[in-house]
Amino acid sequence: MQGVSRALREEVTWDDQKITSVDWRTYHSLPLGFAIPQIEVVLVNNPTERADGAGELAITLSGSALGNAIFDATGVRIREIPFTPDRLKAAFKAGAPAKA
Repeated sequence: MQGVSRALREEVTWDDQKITSVDWRTYHSLPLGFAIPQIEVVLVNNPTERADGAGELAITLSGSALGNAIFDATGVRIREIPFTPDRLKAAFKAGAPAKA
């Protein structure tokens, strides 16, 4: 859900002097307690491999998957997250090519 939140809502904002998204009121993430489907986790016991992380890669893939879903649904490619309604409207207005 952290990857989905980043792709849809989270954005660091700033003015001409400083960062303005400095707390939970100004940095918008999905709310806690957000309903999500049950996820089955399978742990693979492979003690000969190094521990290099568990979920970091999945976070980065969420934006790509959502961006492709938006393209499949609309024919508009958005390449900057978060994928806000304003960015989608701007892409349509810019005359983004329809999907082939």
